[in-house]
Amino acid sequence: MEILVCVKRVPDTAENEIEVNKDGTDIERDDLVYSVNEWDNYAAEEAIQIRDNVGGTVTVLSVGGEDAEEVVRREMAMGADQGILLSDEAFTGSDGRGISEIIKAEVEKGKYDLILTGAQADDGAGQIGGMLAALLDWPYASLVNLIEIIDESKIKVGREIAGGNQEMSEIDLPCVLSIQTGINEPRYVGIRGIRKVASMEIPVHGTGDLSLSPDVIGKSGAKVKRLDYFVHDPGEGADILEGSIDEILDKLVEILKTKGGIK
Repeated sequence: MEILVCVKRVPDTAENEIEVNKDGTDIERDDLVYSVNEWDNYAAEEAIQIRDNVGGTVTVLSVGGEDAEEVVRREMAMGADQGILLSDEAFTGSDGRGISEIIKAEVEKGKYDLILTGAQADDGAGQIGGMLAALLDWPYASLVNLIEIIDESKIKVGREIAGGNQEMSEIDLPCVLSIQTGINEPRYVGIRGIRKVASMEIPVHGTGDLSLSPDVIGKSGAKVKRLDYFVHDPGEGADILEGSIDEILDKLVEILKTKGGIK
């Protein structure tokens, strides 16, 4: 089975304190620590497990600048067979549709049976999987937490729905799935794996390689444009706790005791 996994380089929220910049156009990105998007990491692990069980290859793809190569190599160190970086100045400012058009153009250069994306990335829109499936005219399932291979033409997928119930569906291949966290336990990536892939060539494809029209990518092709980033003002009666983590925890415990939340 030929599997493509879409991954994204995002700020690591466990390592960074995210702040909005002064003009409200973006977050402050200076000195941020980046890593692979959490949902995408689960998608890569699931693809590797499927390949190990039924055979085939896993290709990891990322759209971004030169820095995005690091997350491609990271997933290759995890066990993916090869990686592709889609990078071009013309891609800057693309909305979800534009990113999906870029990935679609690359998909059509290969022959894939299954495409996995994370359920969402750092902007929380959760658009790429569904848009990509629509552009390819492939079946799609979102928030998948179980995959079972039936045969070369069909798979079974599970989705958690309202009330904690599980929904099972049979889907024809090729298809696109967006993966929910918790579907597996992503494996640890060690130094040996990182060194193994350090010298492997990762092809970089741009607008010319993908025959993309400028009408659908970049700022000029974007139908959705970000207007503002802002932090909501605290609501009436809200208590904003400040200080170190330990100080905040101590204050929180005292508030909960006062309010009768804990004894």
